[in-house]
Amino acid sequence: MIADGVENEEKWLAAGIAGLQQNAFYMHRALDSNNLRDALKYSAQMLSELRTSKLSPHKYYELYMRAFDELRKLEMFFKEEARRGCSIIDLYELVQHAGNILPRLYLLCTVGSVYIKSKEAPAKDVLKDLVEMCRGIQHPVRGLFLRSYLSQVSRDKLPDIGSEYEGDADTVVDAVEFVLQNFTEMNKLWVRMQHQGPAREKEKREKERSELRDLVGKNLHVLSQIEGVDLDMYKDTVLPRVLEQVVNCKDEIAQFYLMDCIIQVFPDEYHLQTLEILLGACPQLQPSVDIKTVLSRLMERLSNYAASSAEVLPEFLQVEAFSKLNNAIGKVIEAQVDMPIFGAVTLYSSLLTFTLHVHPDRLDYADQVLGACVKKLSSKGKLDDSKATKQIVALLSAPLEKYNDIVTALKLSNYPRVMEYLDLETNKIMATVIIQSIMKNNTHIATADKVEALFELMTGLIKDLDGAEEEVDEDDFKDEQNSVARLIQMLYNDDQEEMFQIICTVKKHIMTGGPKRLPFTVPPLVFSSLKLVRRLQGSQDQEENPFADESSTSPKKIFQLLNQTIEALLIVPAPELALRLYLQCAEAANDCDLEPVAYEFFTQAYILYEEEVSDSKAQVTALHLIIGTLQRMHVFGVENRDTLTHKATGYSAKLLKKPDQCRAVYRCAHLFWVDDQDNMKDGERVLICLKRALRIANAAQQMSNAARGNTGSVSLFVEILNKYLYFYEKGNPQITVAAIQSLIELITTEMQSDNSASDPAADAFLASTLRYLQFQKQKGGAIGEKYEAIKV
Repeated sequence: MIADGVENEEKWLAAGIAGLQQNAFYMHRALDSNNLRDALKYSAQMLSELRTSKLSPHKYYELYMRAFDELRKLEMFFKEEARRGCSIIDLYELVQHAGNILPRLYLLCTVGSVYIKSKEAPAKDVLKDLVEMCRGIQHPVRGLFLRSYLSQVSRDKLPDIGSEYEGDADTVVDAVEFVLQNFTEMNKLWVRMQHQGPAREKEKREKERSELRDLVGKNLHVLSQIEGVDLDMYKDTVLPRVLEQVVNCKDEIAQFYLMDCIIQVFPDEYHLQTLEILLGACPQLQPSVDIKTVLSRLMERLSNYAASSAEVLPEFLQVEAFSKLNNAIGKVIEAQVDMPIFGAVTLYSSLLTFTLHVHPDRLDYADQVLGACVKKLSSKGKLDDSKATKQIVALLSAPLEKYNDIVTALKLSNYPRVMEYLDLETNKIMATVIIQSIMKNNTHIATADKVEALFELMTGLIKDLDGAEEEVDEDDFKDEQNSVARLIQMLYNDDQEEMFQIICTVKKHIMTGGPKRLPFTVPPLVFSSLKLVRRLQGSQDQEENPFADESSTSPKKIFQLLNQTIEALLIVPAPELALRLYLQCAEAANDCDLEPVAYEFFTQAYILYEEEVSDSKAQVTALHLIIGTLQRMHVFGVENRDTLTHKATGYSAKLLKKPDQCRAVYRCAHLFWVDDQDNMKDGERVLICLKRALRIANAAQQMSNAARGNTGSVSLFVEILNKYLYFYEKGNPQITVAAIQSLIELITTEMQSDNSASDPAADAFLASTLRYLQFQKQKGGAIGEKYEAIKV
């Protein structure tokens, strides 16, 4: 049926165009022969094609444009006639004898245009006559196009100030009156279209009306172009009359479009000075009108106007723009009870943006807007409308973008209250926006209270809300938690007491994060705490105070907190990470000369190694860390050091793979020889470790021979040789030239053996080692003498 309708329309349009062109042809012929009577006859017949009711507005427009082009030519003819002495008044009378009213009025408007131009009568009288006469057409589409034609031919002939058609003192009033009257009648016709035809075609009619809306809106554009319309006239006449028409038409499409038109075509200054009148109309509009978009555009324009120049800001204060907008939004939300929450939040978001632009120093205004938003949200509970949550993110992001400082945003008491209404996913998004703002602006958050407030805002990233276990993308989760970790590192205060309070606050929050989050959040907290320990240590070194207050922050208190924090990783479980952190803490305790604390951290690390670290690769890595850390410790007494060293060497011998055993054992040699401490130089035990490593390397070779038929690489022997040379150079008396010599010979023999596997890396390593020996010999002096005895 629709296809049939479109096909028929095409036929009717084609027939209309054919009729129009035929009559236009005869009209041209009459014009060429200066036959006025025939020209009028054929032009009336041509215009009769516009009397059709069978075309949609879109198709009717095509027909109208063809007629419009022909009327332009007719108008040129009328001008020529007037110039040749034909009475324009007679012509004005003559065209009124056309049989049908629609052609008659089109001709009348055409002659009227020439009549005004001739100045034989005041423009205001002709215009008034034309606008009144056009009432004769009450068919919506035909009437709209006729009045659009009138607007078109008259727009450059209005009796405006400075215009050649300017009349007496009230000249502008006449011009405005004409445009307003035409606008009012056009709007009535446009609205009437909605109520013609069956209800089932409502959508079709709405679409057709949308296509015609610019015909009506052009009148407002003409009004805005009239020179004589100053602020007073706009305020007293133009705006009240236009708004009266908008409110009284009670049509949703017309009200939305015309309100938007008013905002777009008139100057910002006028809007600011007439804010009360404009906003007063908003609650009177139909409940279904999309008022949020209208008001948002108004506030956007005013915000841009405020940003354009600092000189206009006093005007905003003078007219109390904020309170007027705030009240209007409250009334609109109250009047439109069915307004979705998305609409209300959009309004508050626009108002907040306006406030931040116009009154950046008035935090109370911004808080007031957020408070009103909270009040509206409180009636709805948690939001599940994605459009509304998106708007809340925009609302909450606005202060961050304006102030570039979360600390300022935290001064807004209603800021966290709005956050409460976000669902978990949106809370995460907002929390990420907050962290990004802090990072970008390098914001300094320096008190425990502010940290508390900040972490309360970011609960979505810190812990699972309402025990929600949902599918989370692994990469997204890592990114989120890494951003939290970076944030923890940025929390800082020079005052040590306050810094300790910040650390306690962070610990309280991250401990609620659950096992998945702790491996990301515990390390930054530990290192932040260790920074504080070192600062405390530095200040204590400078001023010794044996009577320090027990309640004040001390390294001992921080270490207690760290012990509890790292323990939390055991529920993850993350034993390797916990072990690393225990060793870091042990090293810090060593620097603070706290032997019992350092010993306790080592004990915890050893327990983890024994009970939790089972993977052989992880054991090797952990053991190397333990040995490396223990070697740097100077705080331990003989007994404690012996216990820990004995344990480390014991672990080394128990590693699964022989090469791993060998490397761990020769590393243990460093535990008995610490350069800068004479009481920790036990050459004999160093030698025992190295000999033991040599035995294990030998056993590894034999096992390889038994299993694979070759002795494998000699790289372990070369590594041990390097250790021998290291301790020999350091002056260990137990490392003799004979021992080094025999080891070199052993390696050479092994490499020449038929069972030896080729290993270019081991060969290169040995070559480098031997080159080093030669280099040391060539140095001369004490060093050269020392190495001279070694034969290469």
